[in-house]
Amino acid sequence: MAEPAQAALLGPTAIRELAARLGLRPSRQLGQNFVVDAGTVTRIAGLAGLQPDDVVLEVGPGFGSLTLPLLARAGRVVAVEIDPVLAAELPLTVAARAPDLAGRLEVVTGDAARLSQLPGEPPSVLVANLPYNVAVPVVLQVLAAFPSVQRCLVMVQAEVADRMVAPPGSRTYGIPSVKLAWYGTARRVGSVPRGVFWPVPRVDSRLVAITRHKQPNDGQAGVPREDVFAVVDAAFAQRRKTLRAALSPWAGSAAAAERLLRAADVDPALRGEALGVAEYIRIAQAAGAARTIIES
Repeated sequence: MAEPAQAALLGPTAIRELAARLGLRPSRQLGQNFVVDAGTVTRIAGLAGLQPDDVVLEVGPGFGSLTLPLLARAGRVVAVEIDPVLAAELPLTVAARAPDLAGRLEVVTGDAARLSQLPGEPPSVLVANLPYNVAVPVVLQVLAAFPSVQRCLVMVQAEVADRMVAPPGSRTYGIPSVKLAWYGTARRVGSVPRGVFWPVPRVDSRLVAITRHKQPNDGQAGVPREDVFAVVDAAFAQRRKTLRAALSPWAGSAAAAERLLRAADVDPALRGEALGVAEYIRIAQAAGAARTIIES
């Protein structure tokens, strides 16, 4: 879909002028690195594959660089911004640069890592330039709180992207890899050069797309997500140890851990990095079955 003539995208000069007028300097604490290249945000909005009936959840819209092309493609954009100054300014920017699209925007001031509800129709897509220090918690929170979100396209630090998409057995495979795999399939879809940001970060960035499973694990596994994630956390808390040893505090003893692992058809001598989400589900199921027997 072509950009409408009335949507004037933001460039470096406009963003710096906005920042100067607001007396705002990018906050390292909030992980603020703003995209100042119109071509980059247009590319990201295109990769999101939005439809006119999509409701987009945008986390950390900042000055609105990405918000503008998202509004041109989606039916509605709910922008969640933690900085109250930026949150107050965003509707004014959209009204000035895309007046015909301003009615599609809803701005929420708050912390996306704690987000549990939004006004209006639930979101169907997450699109965001995420602060590097909270990228994974934000994505996991959104996927947990909003089952309506079927797709995500997020820009994150390259190392974070590698962990998000890592398969079992790889060097970067860990807790984020497993927990994201519970919800859906993550894959890298592009890179973003450092020079399109202000200020220029010291790390590279990548785009990660996540597609939610058509059959959610919550419905198929018969075991709560919290139980599975507890096993994952325990397995990686002592990454270099075997599962028999790493899961012993969680299970109550090394012997109990071994019994549960064998009941789940998992080799106790393996390490946590060797298991996929299906194996972690089986371990949690075995633990649940054992508790049921004890309680009965």
